[in-house]
Amino acid sequence: AGEGLFLHLQKKGEGTSSPHNRHGPCHTIMPMSTERARSLRRDQTDAERKLWQALRARHLAGLKFKRQVSIGRYFADFLCFECKLIVELDGSQHLEQVVYDDARTRWLETQGYRVVRFWNGDALTSADAVATEILRIAETRRPATSGPV
Repeated sequence: AGEGLFLHLQKKGEGTSSPHNRHGPCHTIMPMSTERARSLRRDQTDAERKLWQALRARHLAGLKFKRQVSIGRYFADFLCFECKLIVELDGSQHLEQVVYDDARTRWLETQGYRVVRFWNGDALTSADAVATEILRIAETRRPATSGPV
């Protein structure tokens, strides 16, 4: 309920871990990926900058997000490892690369991630609502903490 409010692409299922990668997601860093990530962080869009203010430094319910993280051959705009949640901000160019984005999302889901997408315009004009929706989704994926025995 309400999940489609800001999400613009149909989401697939929760995804499953690949049997070939039982120890977590693929974090193979290619030689140029560190420099590419730095470049992406340095040249972020206004929408990324605005949403980052809500996500950085554990501002969102104590969740730790990183930006422009290399996962396999892809870069995630924002990633919360704890919840295995990837947040993507998309501009109009994504209307022309739906097939690529779908294939990318499917691969990331095979690595156990949930990918959610928001339009840049929503992040710019409704950053609080986008952050609230991200938190709602993250809370469904947060690992249960073990209590006292």
